[in-house]
Amino acid sequence: MKPTIKIDFVSDVACPWCAVGLGNLNQAMAKLSDQFNFEVHFRPFELNPKMPQGGQDAIEHLTEKYGLSVEQVKANQANIRAKALEAGFEFHPEGRKRVYNTFNAHRLLYWAAKEFNLEKQALLKKELLSTYFCLAVSLDDPENLLDAVSRAGLDCNRARHVLSGDEFTQEVRTEESTYTNLGINSVPSIILNDQYLLQGAQPPEQFINAFEQLGKQA
Repeated sequence: MKPTIKIDFVSDVACPWCAVGLGNLNQAMAKLSDQFNFEVHFRPFELNPKMPQGGQDAIEHLTEKYGLSVEQVKANQANIRAKALEAGFEFHPEGRKRVYNTFNAHRLLYWAAKEFNLEKQALLKKELLSTYFCLAVSLDDPENLLDAVSRAGLDCNRARHVLSGDEFTQEVRTEESTYTNLGINSVPSIILNDQYLLQGAQPPEQFINAFEQLGKQA
């Protein structure tokens, strides 16, 4: 019987390196699918929890946050686009236009896992990342979130009901606090079997090595 590796993928759908890390993780899991079962949980982290409705121009936000020039930001974005393509995400060539609050996206991800299963949550995660980075549309517009729900094969009517109220607000807040209290302040952060932490958009080889090490301990 194959051992199961539990993976808590702490991330934000507005984090480009989270898309890269997820694509690389998926490649690694595919290569070792004959040796292990993988149980992936997507956990919430908000890069910009205080971002108001309407968001902020992405270039403006990144220059202010990191103290970079516009040229440096654009160079970084080009590098991330190349890494994302290798990981299976074709980012929009003009980049994301604005930076948004992502709390509603996290509520939908919690809902997908609770009322469906982890596989559906993973599909929704991929589609939400694609909504923001590949389609480069607003995360403030509930119709864009619902389009991602539809592409993931989930119940749009139920999702609309979730978005129109405050369901899963407390549950997401609790999960966010759990991981920040563990000292996680950057994403992606990937916790293996509740014991081992990998941070950043690791290449597939690094994930494979970590899984093989865990296999030796099983």
